[in-house]
Amino acid sequence: MDKLLIEGGKPLEGSIRISGAKNSVLPILASALLADSPVTIHNVPHLNDVTTMMNLLGSMGAELTLGDKMSIEIDPTTLKDCIAPYELVKTMRASILVLGPLLARFGYAEVSLPGGCAIGSRPVNLHIEGLRAMGAEIDVENGYIKASCKRLKGARILMETVTVTGTENLMMAAALAEGVSVLENAAREPEVVDLAKMLIKMGAHIEGAGTDTITIEGVEKLKGTQFRVSADRIETGTFLVAGAISRGKITVKDADPESLEAVLNKLEQAGVDLNVGKDWIEVDMRNKRPKAIDLKTAPYPAFPTDMQAQFCVLNSVAEGAGAITETVFENRFMHAQELQRMGADIHVEGNTAFIKGIDHLNGAPVMATDLRASASLILAGLVAVGETNVHRIYHIDRGYERIEEKLAQLGARIQRLPD
Repeated sequence: MDKLLIEGGKPLEGSIRISGAKNSVLPILASALLADSPVTIHNVPHLNDVTTMMNLLGSMGAELTLGDKMSIEIDPTTLKDCIAPYELVKTMRASILVLGPLLARFGYAEVSLPGGCAIGSRPVNLHIEGLRAMGAEIDVENGYIKASCKRLKGARILMETVTVTGTENLMMAAALAEGVSVLENAAREPEVVDLAKMLIKMGAHIEGAGTDTITIEGVEKLKGTQFRVSADRIETGTFLVAGAISRGKITVKDADPESLEAVLNKLEQAGVDLNVGKDWIEVDMRNKRPKAIDLKTAPYPAFPTDMQAQFCVLNSVAEGAGAITETVFENRFMHAQELQRMGADIHVEGNTAFIKGIDHLNGAPVMATDLRASASLILAGLVAVGETNVHRIYHIDRGYERIEEKLAQLGARIQRLPD
């Protein structure tokens, strides 16, 4: 197991390129199971979660070939079984995304109940109820979802809460169902739109992706295709915050500013100087201190829960005081206690963190509890006086590609060491 050693206090300067989106590539990899011929996916980030999904597809018999320049070819025609075992699924919640494609394409799926970050309850009942509405027979026993059908039937499905993976799973299943399916209260995230674009390139008939009502007219088969994954908006936002709190000047390239509107608005409220182009964003905070802000997380297009921890760090070193309210997950302030170890003035009441900005944080040994908490502790280390050791960084490798190398490109004093 590794740790990151960070010597803080150096303004970040320079430019980096943003990787493909983790939350897009995982459902897109799963969607390859729907095709009747090989699929090639480009701009694939090198992440532990991507490796897990590749191993999962490979364990079922799909043939995977790594290409040049971050591309993967997946041949689903070699699939031997439709079982997603606990050993792989337990490490990554997104493994549930193979359920819909397996059921729709092969008529059977046996998928372990998922694991992932310990940030609160994320039940899969909406996936199961939606597939049952489409005619699947499903039993949950011994920790596995066992589903079967002859051919799924189109259905109108109203999801009682907004669920990204639920929307994606049902959209993939509906693409090969008989008749028309309508998903109501669907997730509107850019990653859902990315998946819809992939499915449409494969021959699916989908309308309304990016709105709360998605209509899918099922087709007999889907074909292989090539697809480029969009930029990771959370990685983008994380580096923008890093530039802002370090009082530096950085440019992120190959980004998608349109997907980050809520985050950019909050950065502007914090007094951050932004320049935005078609596929790049510049932060210039040389010799300036950000201002504390209030924010509340909610499903897209509101402020993303995956950027909440990073803004806790921004408020911790900002001028003034602000309140950050988490409405998506009930257990997502575990980073607050670690930031307090570094001197942050944070008081958590219920689902709100009240934060008073201080002049500087102090380096300390801290422990990451989940993916985005890891990012927040690294950000804190960048602006702390002295050395910070971030332990249990296997979380960060699930969602950020070579984060220490990218930060080092910007001048950060950071290194990965054995723990």
